[in-house]
Amino acid sequence: MNDLLLIFINALLINNFVLSYFLGLCPFLGVSGRLDTAFRLGLANIFVMLITALCAWALNTYVLIHAPYLRLISFIVVIAGTVQFIEMVIRKLSPALFRALGIFLPLITTNCAILGLAIFATNRGYGLIEGLVFALGAGGGFTLALVLMAGLRQETELSTVPELVRGTALNLIIAGILSMAFMGFSGLFTAA
Repeated sequence: MNDLLLIFINALLINNFVLSYFLGLCPFLGVSGRLDTAFRLGLANIFVMLITALCAWALNTYVLIHAPYLRLISFIVVIAGTVQFIEMVIRKLSPALFRALGIFLPLITTNCAILGLAIFATNRGYGLIEGLVFALGAGGGFTLALVLMAGLRQETELSTVPELVRGTALNLIIAGILSMAFMGFSGLFTAA
C-alpha cells in the first residue's frame, strides 16, 4: 500500500507530466483560459489515462509478449479509440462542453502525456494496480496543472498587466513559475 501511495504522489506532484516532464503542453496552454473548461478536460484526460493504463497492461501482459516492436502502434490505436469514444459521449451528453473544448478534445489523441503514461508504466514494469494508480496520479496532476493555470489566467484578466507581457508571454511566465514551484516537491520522496 505504501508503494501505491509513492507511485500516486510521484505522478501527481513530484514528476507532474505537465510541469516536470513538459508533456501535454498544447492542451495546458490552449484550454486553460477558463476554469470550468480546464477542469472538465482534466477529467476527460483522467478517464483516457485510466483506460490507456488498463489497455497498456493488457497489451503488454497478453498480446505483445513476443512482439514488443508493436507496442507504440498499439498504444496509439488504443488512445485514439478511447478519445473517439469520449468525444462521442461528450457530444451527446454535453453539447456546450463539446463546443467549449473545440479542437482540444480531439487533440487528446495526440497528447504526448497520455502516450508517455503508457510508455512509462510499461518501462517501469507496473502491474495492473500500479499502472492504474500511476494513471490516476498522472491524470490528477494533469488536471491540477490545468486548473491552477486556468485560475491564474482568470486572475490576470482582472489585473492591470503591462501591455508588453499580456497574452502568450504572461501565460508562459506563469507556466514557468508553476513549474519551478512544483520542483519544490522533488525532495518529497527519495524513491518512487
